[in-house]
Amino acid sequence: MLREERLDYILKKLKTDQKVLQAELSTDLQVSEDTVRRDLESLAQDGLLIKVRGGAIPHSPNPYSFTERILLHEQDKQLMAQKALSLLKDGQTIVLDGGTSTLVLAKLFPAHLKLTVVTNSVPIVAQLIEHPGVEVIFTGGRIFKDSRVASGLDTIRMIRRIRADLCFLGVCSLHPVVGVTGLDLEETEVKTAMVESANRVVAIGTSDKMGTAEPFKVCEMTDIDTIITDKPGDAALQPYIDLGIQVI
Repeated sequence: MLREERLDYILKKLKTDQKVLQAELSTDLQVSEDTVRRDLESLAQDGLLIKVRGGAIPHSPNPYSFTERILLHEQDKQLMAQKALSLLKDGQTIVLDGGTSTLVLAKLFPAHLKLTVVTNSVPIVAQLIEHPGVEVIFTGGRIFKDSRVASGLDTIRMIRRIRADLCFLGVCSLHPVVGVTGLDLEETEVKTAMVESANRVVAIGTSDKMGTAEPFKVCEMTDIDTIITDKPGDAALQPYIDLGIQVI
């Protein structure tokens, strides 16, 4: 089998199975594991997969601009935000990161809700600034125009001064072994600080984010207490449940 045919086979199998193993590919393709390893490394360098120990897993869905992401999975995000609302109680201090799912959640806050919200998201600040019962604490820092969030050392220092009841984390990628990962190093460092700041961490993400990975680590999967997703009954979520994570 030609190299191009092997690469095409690997990508098709990855799309179908959501993972590939070197040993299985060696048998399927009738080549050595060293050849498979080189093929996986080549595909990883081209940004077509994430290489992990013994095989590879998919990237998260292709990134879009913030404006484009707002329009993606609109109904699913509304559903997830409604679930997240059920976790909120008057008097809580919560952290909202800069994802579009957390922005949808902020838009659904009822007028009677009384919270302190810590966020690095410019759109969430703009959304909540007129809310009668929400005290808004903006982390400050350098603004990333594409994602509309603040980031950097000052942002992290501010978050580390907070002790929150809940952190709602809009996730790029979730994997039961690799953990929570993201596309940008600085933004993942901010998310890590958010995870460490809260008594309970809630990851919000659509089902297409599950079983994927990106280059930069946010936290271990076991640092997540709850996953809110659009398809909680999906069999692909069982590995997370097996880790003791609540899935709703």
